[in-house]
Amino acid sequence: MQFGAHVSSSGGIWTAIDRAEELGCDAIQIFTQSPRMWRPTAHTDEALGRFRERRVEAGIGAVVCHALYLVNLASTDRTIRTKSITAMRATLETAVAIEADGVVFHVGSHLGSGFGSSLRRVVPALRTLLELTSERTWLLMENSAGAGGTIGRDIGELETLFDRLDGHERLGFCLDSCHWWVSGVDVTDPETLDVAVSEIDRRVGIERLRALHVNDADAPLGSNRDRHASIGEGEMGEGLGVFLAHAAFAELPAILETPGPDGHGPDAAEVRNVRALYERATSSSKERVG
Repeated sequence: MQFGAHVSSSGGIWTAIDRAEELGCDAIQIFTQSPRMWRPTAHTDEALGRFRERRVEAGIGAVVCHALYLVNLASTDRTIRTKSITAMRATLETAVAIEADGVVFHVGSHLGSGFGSSLRRVVPALRTLLELTSERTWLLMENSAGAGGTIGRDIGELETLFDRLDGHERLGFCLDSCHWWVSGVDVTDPETLDVAVSEIDRRVGIERLRALHVNDADAPLGSNRDRHASIGEGEMGEGLGVFLAHAAFAELPAILETPGPDGHGPDAAEVRNVRALYERATSSSKERVG
């Protein structure tokens, strides 16, 4: 498993690699522009090339980019949808240029119009965006916490999108431990987790899972509240190790999106903590099997 964190790229996109090195990461996630503004960042060819070079120098395995939080491909507001597609296009173009492994995004919310109705808006948008992917850089839908009309609260909704997009070969997904927990899946229970992973494999194929977001939850099981907590400080606690140690996830990048000690994201100590949690959980799992 490759462990990493969401890191800032402020000061030049290549500086994300410097920060990843300081944290002791094997993998990273970045925004390619300000996450709360529609205006894209114009990266120079030199900056993009420097990112690629620094990635090799630092030995960073997986790189994923996260689309803007503002994106809502399901919105009934045509202006918002147009802005969302434009922003996603910019993120994908940058991701392909730096040879990222994927672009993680939240599909959005149908805002009460209904999931079925939203498909008429989401599917054409995704068809357009998938044309910008590459053999290396996939588009990765993230499961949602399930609040309101958010899309992706269960594997059934993701399966529907896969089917409507004819199982596009470069469409995958990113699984967030906190979102899964608050949407009602107890990822700390081995049997429950096995059943949930088997359902993913049966309905969309486990090979479509390309990245993990590893976050504890600052909200109860099934609460549908998207509240991340730092490793070991939330509702899951040591039980988060069950999620980490599942055999189906062994080769995936595990990205921290936690608040961290000062509210500015994970630090080196937390990256070490999640590695240690993984080691304890895998050791316990081997003992149970033995």
